[in-house]
Order: sequence, then C-alpha cells, then structure tokens
Amino acid sequence: MPISVSIVEDDGKTRDSILALLRRAPALQCLDAYATAEVALIGVVKNQPDVLLVDIHLPGMNGIECVAKLKAQFPALRILMLTTYEDSHLVFNSLRAGASGYILKNRPPSELVSAIEQVHEGGAPMTMRVARKVVEFFKHLPVPVPDAGQLSERESQVLTLLAGGGIYKEIADRLKISENTVRTYVKRIYEKLHVHSRREAVARFDANKSL
Repeated sequence: MPISVSIVEDDGKTRDSILALLRRAPALQCLDAYATAEVALIGVVKNQPDVLLVDIHLPGMNGIECVAKLKAQFPALRILMLTTYEDSHLVFNSLRAGASGYILKNRPPSELVSAIEQVHEGGAPMTMRVARKVVEFFKHLPVPVPDAGQLSERESQVLTLLAGGGIYKEIADRLKISENTVRTYVKRIYEKLHVHSRREAVARFDANKSL
C-alpha cells in the first residue's frame, strides 16, 4: 500500500512543486493540499493521511499550532515539518508540539521522499543539534520517570533498538518478527511509559539509564 500524504503549504508555487513530486513517487499517494491550517484541520479529520507535511510559517494559525491541535485529535498521525531555514527554536517547538521531524524545502526531491518514508516507519529526521535539544527537554521535565522495569524483555529490546535509531523494518529484521508485531510492541511501550511519540519514549529510556 502506498503511503498517503497530505500537505499544508500556503505558497502556491511550492505547494504545486511538492504535489508534482509526490505524484511521481510510486510509494506515495497524495490525498490533499491545503493553503491554511484552518482548512487543514477540517480536511485531515475527513481523510486522515498516514503522513502530513506542514509548513511552519502559515497565515493565520501557524504550523506549530496546527500540529498541536491535530496531535491532540490524532496522536498516531505522523507529521513532517517543512521550513525554509533551519531555525532551531521554531523546529524545536514544532517537535514539542508533536511533529516527528522536519526537512528544509530546498533539499533535493529524493530527500523529501526519503524523509516521508522515514517518518512513516517511525523515524525522526532531524539534525543532531535539534535532537539533543529535544532529548534534554524531555529529560528535565518535572514529572516522575516511569519505571522501565515494567516493560517486558521483548519490549525493552524494541525500545533499545528504537533508542539506537532503528526504524521498524530494521527492528523487525533484527528480532526476526514482523513489522506489525513491532508496531504492537511500540504501542504497548507508549502506553506503559505514558508517552505519545518515539522521541518521548527514547528520552524516558535515556533518563532511566542515567538513574
């Protein structure tokens, strides 16, 4: 099954360029393109894509606010931020709001397709500088760190591989299980650690290792 993708981008030329790229990629299926966050909030509820591309700078409601609202409704939705410049503060706030990663608009088309595939598989494309800020943020949240001992042996193995940057296919191959089984374990890990994303789970994992 192709990965279904929708776009939130206010610049018509950029939007058309991304649409053309997605339509040429056999592994992807473009569902919709929205010019504003307000319209996207309605459209995504109806069509529910696998991956949503969101421009950070949007008229009216910005991309960060859009992400926060959509993640509140659809915690499993994968969101990839689009940005012209790597403003680490804005990117970091996007990730805090629930985005899974980001990509610069001026990157080659093949990198955008690869980033979409990575996000869909549970990856989190971002630079090391931004990744460190995300991990440090979650390590210093003023909440109790759940006991990682409540995870089963297999769940701990999956979490360790996630923390090492593994995507679902790699984890499945390493543990000799199916990708669907990996997704089931990840869902259980999120529930037990009271988190909603890969980066939160990894941050909790790192925090427990430091205790």
